[in-house]
Amino acid sequence: MAIRVLLVDDQPLLRTGFRMILEAEQDIAVVGEAGDGLQALDQVRALQPDVVLMDIRMPRMDGVEATRQVTGPGRDGPAKVLVLTTFDLDEYVVEALRAGASGFLLKDAPANELVQAIRVVAAGEAMLAPSITRRLLDKYADHLPSGDEPVPDALNTLTDREVEVLKLVARGLSNAEIAADLFVSETTVKTHVGHVLTKLGLRDRVQAAVYAYESGLVRPGAQ
Repeated sequence: MAIRVLLVDDQPLLRTGFRMILEAEQDIAVVGEAGDGLQALDQVRALQPDVVLMDIRMPRMDGVEATRQVTGPGRDGPAKVLVLTTFDLDEYVVEALRAGASGFLLKDAPANELVQAIRVVAAGEAMLAPSITRRLLDKYADHLPSGDEPVPDALNTLTDREVEVLKLVARGLSNAEIAADLFVSETTVKTHVGHVLTKLGLRDRVQAAVYAYESGLVRPGAQ
């Protein structure tokens, strides 16, 4: 079945461009458009998209609040949100990730990257390149724990291997890369990631990455 995509951006010309790119793909169907966050919420309820391509800065309701409401608790099969930003260090990107976005993409990214990002997010993975993750978290290092704070109790529920996996997820590694790093199978990695998400009460890999930094488990610049 085709991946159902909702386009949310306050610039009609950009929405038209995204539609043209995505509708050229056999496995992607653009099911609707919205010009602001409030319209996006209505369209999500009416159209039940798999992925919402969400602009950050919009009138009436911005992309951060719209993302929070689309992916929030109590939603029945919430859509995945892929955030669009003009700048790779947009100050709202971190907030959007905390709100539940599954990743972000620059608006000037090549067409093939946009298509791949839609597929990755629809599959439940995180669209969060390690280099971009590091730059983002370095920028916000002053707002993150120094590492001297007590480790959250929830982290003590993880096994040593699950902690290892969480650290690698925080670095933006894929399941295949983690498997290679730890000399285990991808299936084993998926099992560990699932346990981490369940034990920490997190929605996906992006929230796990943010949690790892906010808890002080991983610090910006650390390898």
